[in-house]
Order: sequence, then C-alpha cells, then structure tokens
Amino acid sequence: MRVGPTGTVAVYMGDDERFEYLYKFVSSRTHRAGDSPADRGSNARLLDEGTLFVARFSPDAPGGGPDGSGEWLPLVESLADGTGRSFVAGMTPAQVLVHTRMAADTVGATPMDRPEDVQPHPTTGRVYAALTNNDERGTPGKPGPDGVNPRGGNTDGQVLELVEGGDDPGARTFAWSLLLVCGDPAAADTYFGGFPSDQVSPISCPDNVAFDAVGNLWIATDGNALGSNDGLFAVPLEGPQRGRVQQFLTVPRGAETCGPVVEERLALVAVQHPGESDDAGLANPISHWPDGGTSIARPAVVSVWRADGGPLVAPAPTA
Repeated sequence: MRVGPTGTVAVYMGDDERFEYLYKFVSSRTHRAGDSPADRGSNARLLDEGTLFVARFSPDAPGGGPDGSGEWLPLVESLADGTGRSFVAGMTPAQVLVHTRMAADTVGATPMDRPEDVQPHPTTGRVYAALTNNDERGTPGKPGPDGVNPRGGNTDGQVLELVEGGDDPGARTFAWSLLLVCGDPAAADTYFGGFPSDQVSPISCPDNVAFDAVGNLWIATDGNALGSNDGLFAVPLEGPQRGRVQQFLTVPRGAETCGPVVEERLALVAVQHPGESDDAGLANPISHWPDGGTSIARPAVVSVWRADGGPLVAPAPTA
C-alpha cells in the first residue's frame, strides 16, 4: 500500500502463477491525516470505493533511461452506492471481480513470470515487484520472451522497478526497469542493476521484498535453482553500489525464505516448510531443523542481530 503526496491511496498486488498479472487498486477517497473520529472513519472506508487496474508493459524507451513504459488498464470500479462499473467488454462488474484473470486477458495485460510480492519504497515511491520464475516461458503454445520477461525457460526470475507518472500512485502510466535479472552471475543473461556481476552473490527465484531504514531493498527467495538453499539478500538502490546483491543468511534445506522485516538493529524472517521436497517425506526427511537429531522439521520465525548490538546496515555511499 502507498499513500501519495495528495492522499491518493494505491494497493499493489501480484498473482503468483505463470503468465499472470500485476494489479493496482486505487481508492476513490483520499487519506485523511488527522486523528479525529471522522478522519478515522473515512480512512476505514478507503478500500470500499475505487478502481482495480492491471499492468501492460511496452519496451519502448530506448537507451540510457528506463527499459520501457507502461500503463494501468482499468478493469472494474466499485462505487459509493455499493454497485460497480465494468471496463471490460462483455463482462459485468461481478464477473470481473470473480474471473479477474479472464478480464485481464481480455483487455490485453502483459502476462508475467510469477509476480508475487509488490511493494512501494517508503521514501522514493518507486515500486518493486518480485517475479519468481517461469520455466514455461517460450515453450510450445505459451507466450515467448518480451522486454519485461526477457528469458525463455526462466528458472531464476527477475526484480522489476516501476516509476509512476508524476510520482503519483494514482497515475495511469509508469516507466519500468529491470533492477535484477537473477541467476548465475557468470551467465550472460543475468544483470545486477549495472553493478559488476563478478562482485555479487548469486541469487535465484526472488519471492518477497522489503526495505530497511537506509533505503536498501531486501529480497527473500523461494526455489533457488542454482544448487543452493534459499536465503535473504540485501541490494542497495542508489549510488555506485546500486545492484550489488549481498547474501545475508541462508535457510535450511527445503525451506523458502518468507516475510522479511528489516529494522535498524534486527531482522526477522519466516522459515517456511523446511524439509519439504517432492522426493522426501517423514520416512526420509531432508531436514531436521530447527531441533536436529531425528526430530520433524518445523517452520519458525528467526531473528538476527549483531553481537555488538550495532546497526545491521550502514548507509551506502552516494558518490
């Protein structure tokens, strides 16, 4: 969710399936900054009225700037009287809300490589989306590579950066760039925000994103395709270190890294389904985390801090 400079509220969403879409809901009401009962009551209804949009990407911004432009296509509007208005030919408002994927197909949205987490930066307002992977991209009968999903048989995923028109979360247009094209840094088809690829940690299958107090992006992965376990990674977004992926921790075998929260002196991460594997079960587990021995693996939330109590991350140099 993001509240813009004029009080416009937008909620960003991904649909975590192959060839599904990025969405944005924009409230018809504006956020009220006061704390009176009237202000709180109005803010409690912010998501009752507004318009749901889906993203269409165009690779048409040549050289030197963003990789392309895009637009938010309206699907359905919820009105103050509880009724709706459909923007999709041949579909009622209720049909759009129930069969949203079909509605997005109809208006010509861009099918994506498993978009899961979508988060606006707390200070810059730029929007970051984790696209986990899509091993069916370019296979027979399936959409092929395009600008924002640049690889066929994509096993490693990418991280997308959007800048909305006028820095307004209610804008209908945006510019986009690929911050990261994940995978083996030695591979020719990977990209790390322009940072030298021989100085980054390998990263595969970005799944969740978060931000720390100094503005770095943190990425949790799910499904590492590089022969390692999943983990949590930090990436500066500004200055000469932009795109420098650094691994912060690794989770146990079979687990995905989930729901990171990174504060000044503490990081929290959920270790989800440790020991899970298509080829493993209780009789032949691949992990006994966290208790060890012959115990059954269990999910948990892990907290990490410096032994000296200092800040986890220092501000990155800007020049």
